[in-house]
Amino acid sequence: MTSSFAPDSLVLNRKLPLWYQVSQSLRASILGRTPDASLRLPTEEQLAAHYRVSVLTMRQALKELEEEGLISRHRRRGTFIEPGARRGAPRRLLGSIDAIVAQQSGERTTVLGHGPEPVPGELSEYFPGLTEIVAYRRLRWDGESGEPSNWAENAVRPDIAARLDPADLERWPMTKALRDGVGVRISRITDTVEARLADPRTAELLKVPLLSPILHYTGVTYDRDGQVVDVARIRYRGDRFSFSVTVEAE
Repeated sequence: MTSSFAPDSLVLNRKLPLWYQVSQSLRASILGRTPDASLRLPTEEQLAAHYRVSVLTMRQALKELEEEGLISRHRRRGTFIEPGARRGAPRRLLGSIDAIVAQQSGERTTVLGHGPEPVPGELSEYFPGLTEIVAYRRLRWDGESGEPSNWAENAVRPDIAARLDPADLERWPMTKALRDGVGVRISRITDTVEARLADPRTAELLKVPLLSPILHYTGVTYDRDGQVVDVARIRYRGDRFSFSVTVEAE
């Protein structure tokens, strides 16, 4: 039985373009949808009411997703998710938490393992006063080719990890699991992306030659109290990912 498509809720940030936030939230919902979810989207008016924005803003958000190839719009018939909808062109990161969730959604994920470990030396500045973190390691697979695309290591505060269900990480990105599963009130995420060479473990997991170029992403997640709750280190295959950042004037 096909279930109706229900987009995630969204808390709007008035400092960012509304259409962008809505498009990224809806994008994450599309890429993270269940296999039996309907491909038909609610009407523009229903979506606008859901996100509490104007119909004009909703149309602009839908136009963005249509240009990316995630949806198709048909006059008098409605708007539909493309059956093969998957990650396409590089995203524009304007600072939205939902943009981070959208970036990480839509891939099959295998949890390689999790458990307490000593705080790595290079992460000690983020976890002052702690001797242990809980580490989570995940491998993500490209939905179309079936090949591994990236693998992630997350260092999470033990008090937060105690409320985190590892099963959520099979279906959600860590950011979404922390925000929607655990209830962490995320204030910001700082991102660093740099070029590196594949170490032995990365080469083995991603099936790339040793010392081949990869993209290394570090994301530090802070809660509303300014405390670090998670440090993510993700290695992306250099032949499958690119990142772009757009800075827009007011």
